[in-house]
Amino acid sequence: MTDTEKLIETPAADDVRRAERRTFLRHASGIAMAAGASSLLAACGGGSDNPSPTPTPSPTASGSPTPTPTGSPTVSLTDADVLNFALNLKYLKAQFYAIAANGAALAATDTDGIGTAGAVTGGRAVTFTDPLLQQYAKEIAADQLANLRILRTFLNTIRVAQPALNIDSAVTTTTTGTTVGAFTKLARDAGVVGGAATFDPYASDENFLTAAFLFEDVGVTALRGVFSQVTSATFVELAAGIIAAEGYSSGLIRTAIYQKGGTVLANADKISAQRDAYDGTTATLDQGITGTASVANIVPADANGLTFLRSTGQVLNIFYLNSASVVGGGFFPSGCTGTVKTSSANGVQGPF
Repeated sequence: MTDTEKLIETPAADDVRRAERRTFLRHASGIAMAAGASSLLAACGGGSDNPSPTPTPSPTASGSPTPTPTGSPTVSLTDADVLNFALNLKYLKAQFYAIAANGAALAATDTDGIGTAGAVTGGRAVTFTDPLLQQYAKEIAADQLANLRILRTFLNTIRVAQPALNIDSAVTTTTTGTTVGAFTKLARDAGVVGGAATFDPYASDENFLTAAFLFEDVGVTALRGVFSQVTSATFVELAAGIIAAEGYSSGLIRTAIYQKGGTVLANADKISAQRDAYDGTTATLDQGITGTASVANIVPADANGLTFLRSTGQVLNIFYLNSASVVGGGFFPSGCTGTVKTSSANGVQGPF
């Protein structure tokens, strides 16, 4: 048996163990649903006399540029609002990894919900040259899908449908104007490519890592921010598990980039700087992979070893590719589905 065969055989065995764990979680989630449904009803204003409430949209919430805002307006958000915001982010990440790693988008049964599910623009399978990176990508894709499904299970009938997603690189010019794919706009803004060039995240191992770096880092800081607002004990346990999985994936991608070095490492640091430029504040929150004195910075943490968090507004600034207060653009061309959909604008405070 060659070394390459051994490398591929081991993840295959791991797939069996992961499948067994996920089967257990699917059965366990059925037990948790009773408690989860009760918590959601309470969060949405339901009671024992109304076991199947019709969800009423809450007022649109704007984002916050700081993790602990002061003087912010009072906006009442339920656990369902928070989890549906997290679900929007999971739709984006799960679709990107499913298509890049496996060449197939999510099934319609994984994207339905309140409202009409939006289409996915762009995306294709990456032809990996590194078999280990391909296995990493497939594992993250499987975990993202499992996370998506457990969130949808807990939200049950009040989960929102997938919003329209843009994971494209193409630049299209028509009589009504020019449309720039989200990945190309990000790369141009960050200086990864020139102003007239395109950036295709599916063209190479290195480009895939650059794209994954954007999603993974923002995923950790976003979920730490939103899940801190969850009040139900049932959902706190769920949130802790999802954040832990995000942390493992983010650390893996940052490590792979650091090991490759060269252009992909330089581009990751440029993406990090651009995320700071997007997020609506003058404070420096983001951290690249190259630390001081050119040493590795695999965990973007403070002096206490804690990762920082972002508000919903800051997260949407990054995914909308805009530092203004807007309700859509970039990777979410028509905005998020659900209550939380407005990004921040230079100091505008939000619910969290």
